[in-house]
Amino acid sequence: MLRLNDLHKRYGPVAALAGCTFDLERGQLLGFLGPNGAGKTTAMRSVFGLVVPDSGSVTWNGAEIGPEERLRFGYMPEQRGLYPRMKVQDQLVYFGRLHGMSSSAAAEATDRWLAVLGLTDRAGSRLEELSHGNQQRIQLAAALVHAPELLVLDEPFSGLDPLGVETMADLLRSLAEEGVAVMFSSHQLDLVEDLCEQVVIIHQGAIVLEGAVRALRTASSHRYLEVELRSGDTSWADDLPGVEQVERSESRLRLTASDEADLEDLARRAVAAGEVTQFSFEPPSLSEVFREAVQQ
Repeated sequence: MLRLNDLHKRYGPVAALAGCTFDLERGQLLGFLGPNGAGKTTAMRSVFGLVVPDSGSVTWNGAEIGPEERLRFGYMPEQRGLYPRMKVQDQLVYFGRLHGMSSSAAAEATDRWLAVLGLTDRAGSRLEELSHGNQQRIQLAAALVHAPELLVLDEPFSGLDPLGVETMADLLRSLAEEGVAVMFSSHQLDLVEDLCEQVVIIHQGAIVLEGAVRALRTASSHRYLEVELRSGDTSWADDLPGVEQVERSESRLRLTASDEADLEDLARRAVAAGEVTQFSFEPPSLSEVFREAVQQ
């Protein structure tokens, strides 16, 4: 288990971390969320000794993390760290060797990951010859070539097309199922909601919310009503008691509804306005839970 305990880190007047504390279990797929500048990258770098906290501790399985433990970790930084003029296969073998693998084991693992990621035919290409999305895949392969116990990814879905996102998501799911502890940051909260059971939200260097996605959504004090009409307009929802409009288009409404809102009356008004194709009442999405957490 990875544990970040009461981490503090200042850069002059800026508090990058202000008591950051959370755990990551083996086999868990954790979404690490926060606004820009919230402290996500600083917290991730502290796991690898790239940032030394002013106070607090980072442990793996209850013990301090040293060079030996870090050989069993995989890291994919937001700012990519590969060699643009080096051939893909050569540098993946090189990274495997840095993690203590033999040349033959690193070459075998490289071939396997290139096949998994659909890049076998680019093994002899220089990295700079690949598209951004394929460079992203190679960066992931570099983090995985040595079969890490812990995988930390900083914005791994950035710049990927929909097929690339799907491939990456499926791979992270399978790694967690195999017992790898996986943590990644992302601003694509719809994707995080679909992919992760657990999330941690950091704001101004401190954890403001954490837990199971479903539980966090259910625990919110807000409920959202979504109404869509095939025909008719949405003016019927203007100035209704207990209701506030969140999103509105020609045929679709998303509303927040308080306890004083009369759902039966809302349904009657919607039906009277036109042909209703959707009328749902549900907890907030993860994106809305996130906004609530960082705005409080």
